[in-house]
Amino acid sequence: MGSGQVTDWQGKNVTVAGLGVSGIPAAKVLHARGANVTVVNDGDDARAREQAAELEALGITVRLGDGATLPEGTELIVTAPGWKPDKPLFAAAHEAGVPVWGDVELAWRLRGPDAAPWLAVTGTNGKTTTVQMLASILKAAGLRTAAVGNIGVSLLDVVLGEEQYDVLAVELSSYQLHWAPSLRAHSAAVLNIAPDHLDWHGSMEAYAADKGRIYEGNRVACVYNVADKATEDLVREADVEEGCRAIGFTLGTPAPSQLGVVDGILVDRAFVENRQQNAQELAEVSDVDPPAPHNIANALAAAALARAYGVPAKAVRDGLRAFTPDAHRIAHVADVDGVAYVDDSKATNTHAAQASLAAYESIVWIAGGLAKGAVFEELVAGSAKRLRAAVLMGADRGLIREALARHAPEVPVVDLDRTDTGAMLAAVQEARRLAVAGDTVLLAPACASMDMFANYNQRGDAFAEAVRELGAGA
Repeated sequence: MGSGQVTDWQGKNVTVAGLGVSGIPAAKVLHARGANVTVVNDGDDARAREQAAELEALGITVRLGDGATLPEGTELIVTAPGWKPDKPLFAAAHEAGVPVWGDVELAWRLRGPDAAPWLAVTGTNGKTTTVQMLASILKAAGLRTAAVGNIGVSLLDVVLGEEQYDVLAVELSSYQLHWAPSLRAHSAAVLNIAPDHLDWHGSMEAYAADKGRIYEGNRVACVYNVADKATEDLVREADVEEGCRAIGFTLGTPAPSQLGVVDGILVDRAFVENRQQNAQELAEVSDVDPPAPHNIANALAAAALARAYGVPAKAVRDGLRAFTPDAHRIAHVADVDGVAYVDDSKATNTHAAQASLAAYESIVWIAGGLAKGAVFEELVAGSAKRLRAAVLMGADRGLIREALARHAPEVPVVDLDRTDTGAMLAAVQEARRLAVAGDTVLLAPACASMDMFANYNQRGDAFAEAVRELGAGA
């Protein structure tokens, strides 16, 4: 099975690893194309048995409680992106010379000969926002597009669906890239690289290398972050098509072949005639919502990919103006007694929280949750001068408390020894007590939410509800 499209699946023995959002559609698609499909799954609970029954009714074999053994005769494994590379199933596949693809690789191989090119985005933080901004810009240019990939719309559905697209804005996680060896984007961006998911990848080097796969075989532009040297290093290491260019984005004045900011204007010195002398105005900083520094960076990356695709400057401005950020991403909830309350529950790691904290001058910080192996020294040291106070909750709040004691000993800390969902109301009430007019009470937990909440959305909703109660009682 080479690197191009695969058209004949008849009689191929394919093992699908994992009953989940990508595994079930993959199994159905391959079965419909005549492949002999076996699904293996570690779990054997009621939900898995229900899903298995649905697939078995179609004639697909399912093995529950045994995700480690390679079924005999397997010619290809299609894996859910979350399965770790060190699983025994993959070791057995490697030993037997059996290729392993993820859902993205499968979608790439199944797309038709006239399929829409992919503009791809990865990075530790900002992927979803950037891809949504990019789709908004492409739509403003009159192109048929969609924001797809790691963002909710399955790439398989898009590639095999009836709807025709001119170009796709594709969000890719490091997991998906790890299992997508033959993906070749029109242009791609790595927004930033900070430690995350190291338990999955095994090391920072392996994590960065998987992110860097997004640049392999790019045709027009490899977009990197001038402020994050690791992203530029990945461009240097990538094997790209002849004529593909490295395009930087910066919050400062852009050099030739870069996009940047001059006097509150987003400008392009990459996709213009005579870029040594000329720059094209694209939009104003105020066209970006919210105009926090890291979000301006997202907008510049989106603009760079759109410009690489040939989109006019006006569409960049119109697309950015039309874009509305998702809930729980630096969302202004309310002002109470001159204090702004901001929900950035999506800041589930230290890098995202750092960007969030950098957007405000005087902060009462609500933080804590599940650390996922993260350390908080750098985050606290870099943000100490902006912190008026901190309110901590959640399972790993002690790690943040210790970092505050070391790097910001003068900052008052309230340690809520609670992991129940009601702790959020108490946290907001404590924050109100500590804040003065002109402050921002910022929920930027720097941690995952699953110790107290179903997900970051529920955590953000609890914050907003608590703020509304404050307002009602104000």
